[in-house]
Amino acid sequence: MAAPARRIRRPRAHGSRGGRRPLAPGLVSNLLNPKIAVFHTGLLPAPAPPGLPPAWAMTLLVLLHTALTLAWLGGYVLLLSRAGPVLHQPRIRRALGRTTGVTLIGFGLLLATAGT
Repeated sequence: MAAPARRIRRPRAHGSRGGRRPLAPGLVSNLLNPKIAVFHTGLLPAPAPPGLPPAWAMTLLVLLHTALTLAWLGGYVLLLSRAGPVLHQPRIRRALGRTTGVTLIGFGLLLATAGT
């Protein structure tokens, strides 16, 4: 007996107002992310410019980090939105699934055989 065919769910197209819905959960998630707080308080003070007062130096570095993060993630979203139609093709999805599966199994085997 053949297995039932699975339907591939396609993302819904967002209207002009629907495109902003992910912004609020993403913003809350980033604001409550403890890794960012640890990064800003633990690692960011090291490259602070020595001539500036600490508050100004940290503000400058946090704003720079924020701008770089927005540029990186914005480019990532733009790239994936353009690649979406190709990535949703069944043949490509199967290839990506198999590649990801083999990669994860390989990492698992490396971890299982690694010496302590």
